[in-house]
Amino acid sequence: RGRGYFVVTASAAGLLTQIGALPYAVTKHAAVSVAEWLRITYAPKGIQVTCVCPQAVATNMLPPGSDGGVAGLDGILPPEAVATSLLEALHTGAFLVFPHPSVRTYMAQRGANHARWLGGMQRLQEKYAATRMPSKL
Repeated sequence: RGRGYFVVTASAAGLLTQIGALPYAVTKHAAVSVAEWLRITYAPKGIQVTCVCPQAVATNMLPPGSDGGVAGLDGILPPEAVATSLLEALHTGAFLVFPHPSVRTYMAQRGANHARWLGGMQRLQEKYAATRMPSKL
């Protein structure tokens, strides 16, 4: 009692969004929000809460030979790299874990100029819609 760790595995999609996957983006945003609530509520009681937010990871979620789609733009990490990032965060007490360091930059850009960030995401959406996603209209 009075100490421990709680790790929430979310996604960069929970901090940014996931082009082409509304349910995934919404549930990952919820996971980050739950982690924040847990941290606010239980950190004073000695429970460390950490939220892991990778982009593409080489797991069974990705089909063999996949480039990770839009989530793979910054590379696909092996699970061991994500685990190493998590262990470092547990050691330092960090809340957010960024196995893909570029996610921290994207978050800063989003916060600094949200309208510009949205425009960039719209352009990325258009690029992927033209090459990867079937037209729904």
